[in-house]
Amino acid sequence: MDGHIVVFTTVTDIDAAVELADAVVNEGLAACCNIVPGLRSIYIWKGERYDEDEVLCIMKTRAGLFEELKARILQLHSYEVPEVIAVDIKAGHVDYLNWVDSATGLKKS
Repeated sequence: MDGHIVVFTTVTDIDAAVELADAVVNEGLAACCNIVPGLRSIYIWKGERYDEDEVLCIMKTRAGLFEELKARILQLHSYEVPEVIAVDIKAGHVDYLNWVDSATGLKKS
């Protein structure tokens, strides 16, 4: 097994989230993308404070696909500097992780 990660990004709205999710799942870069509306983000950008509504995208994939997934997110994203962060999955349901492998094109021998 190549190892698994959860990748997070935030986008402006549901339409952007669905576009991103469709692309990364259909291209086999992520097995699944959960879309979580109703996120509120407060942050400083270029010296200004912002308080914005956003939508969170949570993607499950293989660690070996991170760079390709990140590149695709950056290509589709509307933000100048989008959040694209990954967290290792230390443990998980083996059948689910096998499905992640299968859905992202890793063949079992």
